[in-house]
Amino acid sequence: MIHRSPLPDIEIPDLTLTEYVIDGAACFGDKPALVDAATGETITYAELRSSVYTIAAGLDVGPGDVVGLMSHNQPRWAVAAHAVIATGAAVTPVNPMFTAAEVRGQLTAAKAKLLISADESMDKAREAFDRVIPIGELPTGGDPPSPRLDPATTDAVLPFSSGTTGTAKGVRLTHRNLVANLAQHRVGWRIGPDDVQAAVLPFFHIYGYTIVLNSGLAAGATVVTMPRFELGTYLRALAEHRVTRVYFAPPMVLRLATASEVDDYDLSSLRYALCGAAPLDVETTERAEKRLGCLIRQGYGMTEASPGTHQVYDDAFPTTPAGSVGRLAPNTEARLVKPGTDEDVAEGETGELLIRGPQVMAGYLNDPAATAATITGGWLHTGDLVRVGADGVFWIVDRLKELIKYKGYQVAPAELESVLLTHPAVLDAAVVGVPHAEGGEAPKAFVVTSRPVGAGELMTFVADRVAPYKKIRFVEFIAEIPKSPTGKILRRLLR
Repeated sequence: MIHRSPLPDIEIPDLTLTEYVIDGAACFGDKPALVDAATGETITYAELRSSVYTIAAGLDVGPGDVVGLMSHNQPRWAVAAHAVIATGAAVTPVNPMFTAAEVRGQLTAAKAKLLISADESMDKAREAFDRVIPIGELPTGGDPPSPRLDPATTDAVLPFSSGTTGTAKGVRLTHRNLVANLAQHRVGWRIGPDDVQAAVLPFFHIYGYTIVLNSGLAAGATVVTMPRFELGTYLRALAEHRVTRVYFAPPMVLRLATASEVDDYDLSSLRYALCGAAPLDVETTERAEKRLGCLIRQGYGMTEASPGTHQVYDDAFPTTPAGSVGRLAPNTEARLVKPGTDEDVAEGETGELLIRGPQVMAGYLNDPAATAATITGGWLHTGDLVRVGADGVFWIVDRLKELIKYKGYQVAPAELESVLLTHPAVLDAAVVGVPHAEGGEAPKAFVVTSRPVGAGELMTFVADRVAPYKKIRFVEFIAEIPKSPTGKILRRLLR
C-alpha cells in the first residue's frame, strides 16, 4: 500500500540551491534578511545577494570541491554557506562543539579543501585543519562564478548523520534534493515577507539549515539568529523582534512548559510553532502551548530526506492532533513494511516507514554498501516505526533500532518516557534496554527529578499505566539526559 500526500504534486524548479534561495532576494531590497539577536548585526536582502556572489568570486574552489563550515548560528553563516554553494562546490557543515579530532575526521571523510570557521572556534579549527579562513575575513572577487552543473546530480550540502545509532556517514544532498524540499514545504507553510523566524536550532544540522534558515530566506522572511538556546535571551528575542514562527526541539518545549519566566514576555506575535528531531509527548506539548499562547505541532524528517517528509500545514494546525507528525508533503510517497522485509503491513498496523520522493538523498558519501542497504528499489528505509490513520495523519511510534525486546515483546522507549514525564517530580527521562536474566533485555530509566523521589515509586507509577511486559525494571537518577544539539536522546551513551 502506497500512501500519498493529500496535496497535488508540484513542479520542482530546475535551479541550483543558491538560485532558488538567494536570487529572489533582489525584490526584497533593504528588508532585513538576517538579524543577530546577540550582536544586532543585520544583513539586508540586497546585501545578502551581493555578499554571496562577491565572496563566491573570491573563493578558490569550484565544482567537485568540498568546504567545511564551522560556526554557531549567525548571519555570516548563511553568507558563507551560499557563497561556497554558488561556486559549484559543496558545504559540509561542522558542529562547533566537536573536538579537533572529530572535526578532522569529518573533513577528512568529506575530502574538504578548505575550512571556514567562526572566531570562537578558530583555535580548534587550526588544530584540526591546515587551511582555515575566518568567517569574517572571506575573500571577495569580481565577476561572480557561473559554474556549469546539473542540479539533479551535483552535491550542494554534505551533512553527516548524527551517529546516534551508528558511525556517522556523509549524506549527499544535491541541489535538486534541497530545492525540492523547500518547494514542497512552501505549499503547506505559507511563509512570507511578513514573517519573522527564530533561528536557534543549529544551522549545521539539516533541520536548522533547510526548515529554518533557507525556508525563511526563500520566502523573504526575516531570520533572527541565536547562537544557543538560553531561556531568557530566547524569550527576549521573540518579544523584541515580534517573531511569528518558532522551531523547537523537544528539550526546548519541555523547558518552556515549566518555566515561569515565559509569562514575563509579550509573545502575542507567535502564530506557528513546529517541533521536530525527536518525539514530543502530548502532555508536555499542551503545557507549553498554554504558556506560549500558540499551538505546537510536530513534523517529521531525517537528514537523508533533506530533511522533511511530513508536515502539519498552516491551515491544519487546529485540526491536526498534537503528538502526530501530520501528513505527507507533496511529491512524497510512503509505505509501512514489516521490519526487515519488503512486505507491507495491514491497514492500521505499525510498520517501518519507507519514503520515496525528490528530496531523498543521492546516497552516502563513498559508501555504496550503506547506500544500498538504506535505499532499496528507490525507497528510503527510515528505521522509524510508524502508524497512519484513516485520515492520512502519521504517528511515530519509535526508532526501530531502539526497541527493547523483553521476552520477545517489543517495548518502545518513547512510550515509557512519555509516561515518566507525567510524574510531577520528573523533569526529563530516557529509557534504554539493558541485559536481563529472565527477559533477555529489560527497560531501564534514567531520570532527572525536581525533588527526591524513590526508584520504587517511579517504577510503580509506570507499571500502573502500561502493560506488564513494558514495566521499567531499573531506575537511575542523573543530573542531565545526554542529547544531540537537535534534541535526540543519545541512548548509546546511557547504555
